[in-house]
Amino acid sequence: MLSIEPSALTERDTYKFLIGSIVPRPIAFVTTRNGDVINAAPFSYFNVVASNPPLVSVSIQRKNGVMKDTARNAITTKELVIHVVDETNVHAVNETAANLDADESELSRTTFTIQPSEVITTPGIKEAKIRFECVLHQHVLIEHEGQTTADLLIARVVRFHIDRGLYEHGRIDARQLAPVSRMAGNSYATLGELFDVKRPE
Repeated sequence: MLSIEPSALTERDTYKFLIGSIVPRPIAFVTTRNGDVINAAPFSYFNVVASNPPLVSVSIQRKNGVMKDTARNAITTKELVIHVVDETNVHAVNETAANLDADESELSRTTFTIQPSEVITTPGIKEAKIRFECVLHQHVLIEHEGQTTADLLIARVVRFHIDRGLYEHGRIDARQLAPVSRMAGNSYATLGELFDVKRPE
């Protein structure tokens, strides 16, 4: 087995090692507001933090120390909408990963429909089967060797929106959701085979 000291790797090699090892990763498709402009982008450093209160995390990497539009908007407005990416929308979501100026909406590259939120002022996307209206709970700066390298956003869900066809008896039908996850490179994965393992008492 290889034993590698992280400091011996370049930043790019570390990135490739991590995203190739921690798979599959759920994808957060995030909308934020910059005045009248709605920015949208996907992030795969995304997961659940807590259920009481309902918290989720999105880690947004900086490029050469520069904060991305999504992080800046969420920190400024204290709002964001997180959508679960699925098989029906993954190709359109991928279009929003394009590098555009802050005053341009990535949604212009898609046919997504903007959906007003109920609790916050930042809108979501109507076509998503699941979306979470969120307020910013905590912003954590990730620093390394004197430079800020990422913005970790911990967001509190203030409203759940779930397609009625997915939700029954308090549970979400994962097969109907058909989530898509991120692998390394340009690869994505679908849900695949499910199996049960009983937890010990």
